[in-house]
Amino acid sequence: MSKNGYIYIITNKYNTTLYIGVTSNLVKRIWEHKNHVVEGFSKTYNLNKLVYYEIMNDIETAINREKFLKGKTKKFKIELIENFNPKWEDLYDSIT
Repeated sequence: MSKNGYIYIITNKYNTTLYIGVTSNLVKRIWEHKNHVVEGFSKTYNLNKLVYYEIMNDIETAINREKFLKGKTKKFKIELIENFNPKWEDLYDSIT
């Protein structure tokens, strides 16, 4: 049986910078972002607010979806978030 995959979008407290990621463990990965465990873009720009996610049947599908979304415009990504999470609330508590 394959493991679920997740794509997610995180932002900063001002909702100005977006980061799209993929993982097989969404709760653990967002915790890592919130606690600045991993060096990189999200830590540099203090991106730790989960505003969007999708659950896929497997990690390969999630990786393909991540690549698709990364190729889209910021406007497209904002519309995706606003349809899913109109108030741009931090969804972390809802997944734990």
